[in-house]
Amino acid sequence: MSRRCYYLLPVFLLLVACNDARQNGAQDTRDLSAIRARGELVVLTRWGPTTYYQGRDGLAGLEYDMAAAFAASLGVKVRFEIRDSIRDLLVALERGEGDLAAAGLTRTAQRRNHFRYGPVYQTVQQQVVCRRGGPRVRKVADLVGVRLAVPARSSYEERLLALKQQFPELQWQSREEDTEQLMEEVWRRKGIDCTIGDSNIVAVVRRYFPELVVRFELGDPESLSWLLPGQSTELQAAAETWLAQQKDSGELSRLLDKYYGFIDAFDYVDTRTFVRRIKTVLPRYRSLFEAAGRRHGIDWQLLAAQSYQESHWNPRARSPTGVRGIMMLTLITAREVGVRSRLDAAQSIDGAARYLARLRKRIPDAVREPDRTWFALAAYNVGMGHLRDARQLARQLGRDPDFWSELSAVLPLLAQRKYYRKLKHGYARGYEPVRYVNRIRDFHDILRRSIDGDNHGE
Repeated sequence: MSRRCYYLLPVFLLLVACNDARQNGAQDTRDLSAIRARGELVVLTRWGPTTYYQGRDGLAGLEYDMAAAFAASLGVKVRFEIRDSIRDLLVALERGEGDLAAAGLTRTAQRRNHFRYGPVYQTVQQQVVCRRGGPRVRKVADLVGVRLAVPARSSYEERLLALKQQFPELQWQSREEDTEQLMEEVWRRKGIDCTIGDSNIVAVVRRYFPELVVRFELGDPESLSWLLPGQSTELQAAAETWLAQQKDSGELSRLLDKYYGFIDAFDYVDTRTFVRRIKTVLPRYRSLFEAAGRRHGIDWQLLAAQSYQESHWNPRARSPTGVRGIMMLTLITAREVGVRSRLDAAQSIDGAARYLARLRKRIPDAVREPDRTWFALAAYNVGMGHLRDARQLARQLGRDPDFWSELSAVLPLLAQRKYYRKLKHGYARGYEPVRYVNRIRDFHDILRRSIDGDNHGE
């Protein structure tokens, strides 16, 4: 049977088939006393930019940070089990394969019939997302006749099923792909016009696909919670107590700010602003870029372009994600290259140049310049592990892994389940390093032309 289906299928009946696990008492081994006895909290989740992924310095994601902190509060280790889709995750929880599901799940009537809810940690709004220039839908009635797709068994599909009572002609595709991948398909015009996503996901993904637009909001705001097996009363109480403490201490607000606080404020400045700052700001730091470039064998103009992409040449720049300084170094990277103060421009520039030079040396010899530098910049952004995964995937797809033109087409595939599930380092926001490298190359070219023009004028 095709993995793509339409709304007439009984999408929620699948959970009923798993009731035998509950009847057999599978959840009895998933409550707090049993978790403490075995010393391990098993968390079901899924790859995604708002849930769980491997970042530059290791595993990251709001759900990852929260679940790991909760396990530590219980005095046990945490083990994450990845499931490919919402459907797989819910079925696994029903079968007793995990202690809780932490995957950006909304509270819905259907899920309430099968699981217990953990405490609410975030509120989101379902949004109808289309491509700029596509259907100009403004209300639910406008979706009739539009090629709409949503993830199967999702809260979006549950909302659409309810709306169909009022709009009988409303139709949609029920897909196994997740929200992020469907948004990419809308952006690429690959057979669908619109999709639906929670506002937190939409805010992140639109940074990679800027032509996507939110047409309207669907329904009332919804709450995100962990899901627990039906008999996990002790674990539910412990989670409620823990999250209340996180709220009171401000730690929950700090976590939300870490992953979402920068999105609205982040500004991709236009070319004219960059050209103006070459004249007004760069002269303060040019000697530092030149000195670091000479010491580590890096083109100083490239370092300057990278710095502008990272911080807009602001030596005091700070990000909620923990990176700081004119080169926006992580704390781990700073320690690795001997930087004591990331807010000291000279140390930051020299440390970043040293780190970039080390990454460039780790690129296989078969990769030649300038591609070697582009590979190193991509690794600076996304991590060497994901770069190796992309090279492996390129070979599997019959592409040459030694050329940036080939690898830049493969890196975005690391965000698609059918590819990342078979790779060592799993999910990555693959469009991010591509955009990162391309913008640095643009800034580098503008800077080079500007400097050459000034020298010619002398």
